[in-house]
Amino acid sequence: MKLAVAQFEPKDGDKAYNLSVIRALTAQAKEQGAQVISFHEMCITAYTHTKDLSRSEITALAEQVPGGDSTEVLTRVAKENDIAILAGLIEVEQDMLYNTYVCVTQEGLVAKHRKLHPFINTHLSAGNEYCVFDLGGWKCGILICYDNNIIENVRATTLLGAELIFAPHVTGCTPSSMPGRGYVDDKLWQNRHNDPESLRIEFDGPKGRAWLMRWLPARAYDNGVYYAFSNPVGYDGEHLKNGNSMILDPYGEVLSEIKSFDDGITLATLTKDKLELAGGFRYRKARRPELYKEIIGKEHESTTSPIWLKEK
Repeated sequence: MKLAVAQFEPKDGDKAYNLSVIRALTAQAKEQGAQVISFHEMCITAYTHTKDLSRSEITALAEQVPGGDSTEVLTRVAKENDIAILAGLIEVEQDMLYNTYVCVTQEGLVAKHRKLHPFINTHLSAGNEYCVFDLGGWKCGILICYDNNIIENVRATTLLGAELIFAPHVTGCTPSSMPGRGYVDDKLWQNRHNDPESLRIEFDGPKGRAWLMRWLPARAYDNGVYYAFSNPVGYDGEHLKNGNSMILDPYGEVLSEIKSFDDGITLATLTKDKLELAGGFRYRKARRPELYKEIIGKEHESTTSPIWLKEK
């Protein structure tokens, strides 16, 4: 599979603009031979600004999946370019709202995943199932942003057969209990063309890429899967994001990564041979679930609340 991941700076609530960027980057990916392109979490509506929306306001942004305008637009773009597209939006079903990520081809909707651990807005409901589907001869899974922080989600998706996990995010450059995390000064972003090095140091340091590299390669390596990480660059709502969209192989190695401050894509070719050569393949076969199935499955109270959101 020739896979592309994208990053761009979205506009809050402006579906027409965001879909126009998705269309342009999809065409660019196809020109470079991509068969699949993956965009970031809630890229069609933008993400962070929704934390302050009332139920009626967030419902106004929501759509049915399938059947909504955005899914239909994505399907047309997929058909125009003969490419599969993965992108995020807000879904409505009856009176429930979800942070949803869809995969479409020219034939229409192939799969959708509802975020298991939503927190940006109290009116969003949590999904309750894993998503594994066939795409171009590959078994693929989807885990949205915080879903990937819970390692059981990644293991479960892999055990259901996923060889490639799409991990759309809106993350980085926000406060955390970890040392070195925090916001990036707006002055660095505004001066990025005159002084790109200072901003790159911040984006690649513990506030951004260095934090990603603590856990993202481990998810790929431990499970022996490819990972497609996508993330916005620039402002998503009031938060500056570092981008660093990348593709990792089952060894945990970065195959390709975007290091630009602009909207863009990066591509890598995925091959099946690495799946069984990777350590994660052997580790899965060596499991002894009788030792820990009751421990892992023990009931507990689940909470999802990032430090930066508590500060607000």
